[in-house]
Amino acid sequence: MGEMVYARYLLNGDPVERARLRRAANEDVFGVQIATNDVGEGVAAMRLAREAGADFVDLNCGCPIHEATRRGLGSALLRNPKRCEAEPSDGDTLPVHSTDKTFPPSTHRLGELVRGLVDGGVDIPLTVKVRLGTSNRDINVLEVAEEMVGAGAAGLTVHGRSAQERYSSAANWAMIKEVVERVDSRIPVVGNGDVLTFDGGIRRIETAGVDSVMVGRGALETPWVFDEGGWEPDTKERVEVYRRLACYMKEHFGDDGRGRKMASYFFPWHFEFFCRHSPGKESMQSRLSDMDTNPPPLESLLACRDQRAHKRIAGILWDSRDDGDAVTKLTELAESAVMGEIRRGVKEEDGEGGVEELSNIPGEDKRARKRRAPKPKRTEMEVEKIRAERKAKREAAGITDFKHVSGKRRGS
Repeated sequence: MGEMVYARYLLNGDPVERARLRRAANEDVFGVQIATNDVGEGVAAMRLAREAGADFVDLNCGCPIHEATRRGLGSALLRNPKRCEAEPSDGDTLPVHSTDKTFPPSTHRLGELVRGLVDGGVDIPLTVKVRLGTSNRDINVLEVAEEMVGAGAAGLTVHGRSAQERYSSAANWAMIKEVVERVDSRIPVVGNGDVLTFDGGIRRIETAGVDSVMVGRGALETPWVFDEGGWEPDTKERVEVYRRLACYMKEHFGDDGRGRKMASYFFPWHFEFFCRHSPGKESMQSRLSDMDTNPPPLESLLACRDQRAHKRIAGILWDSRDDGDAVTKLTELAESAVMGEIRRGVKEEDGEGGVEELSNIPGEDKRARKRRAPKPKRTEMEVEKIRAERKAKREAAGITDFKHVSGKRRGS
């Protein structure tokens, strides 16, 4: 599956959304997931996906993030399977490149939306991904499943959590099994949530009766989840896997200062997931500290969830000559006084809090950036000095028609 695409942005030519339609040469089957609540734009997005080489399109009715739900997209579509009540307000705006500044209210019920996409004339299968409901008090996935079957969906993926839970609790596979029983083989059902190992995925298929499983964030924590041999790397082998990712990034961004700067936006972020791995985990919420109270220094370093540690690990892996060099340098870091201070800080911050939720959505609030404190105002003396310097530069450049009177520029 490609990353979720906002259909509206895609149709307005957003280059990022267009890039998510690209299919790698080694992908035997490729699907494009779209977010929409309008039949017309959904059909148009499906047509672009087919032209890009997709084998199927998936309608996202499970995304719980505010950026989606405030527009009546993602899990907001589940509020009432008979009618989409999560209509956007007039204030919901699109990026500046868009010519259409608002998301129009959806006039389609969820079932009607899916039927409209299926009957839209695009020769490509449409599947739907849903959650159990919008909250634990409003679990309506069985009703939604019936709607999807009746609307002609080619398949249904069920994430075993409500939108309210996001990713903070273990997936409810018993509920997924109920969906399988309700659908009764009329369409394929795919289970999703807490698939962290290959064997674990097979076990979910056997116990829940799903036709297949979908791996999501588990692949970010455990990239070797797709190894059919059930490989469980030891600490040093995990370092080798992580360094391989550094090598891939060097190939993609370039092995120079600019490439390193580009990778620095992504590489440390991956350790937000890598640090949560431990052998035998059954849920994304489990931690190494729950299973081993005295891990070796290197294992403790890889399990540290402090961002300062992640940046140091990423830097070492980027600079290491080979796998052995990476293990040596990471071990030295793990045993250093610096890491001792970082670990003590992490323990103090833990307090009595519960398990931290992990999402692949950046945590910084865009509105908070707009509320940053204004820069200090210049004094009159500083302003006059700057004006004098600029005047001297204009004169040196031969600019003679510039006017500045009482704080106003020419043409004001």
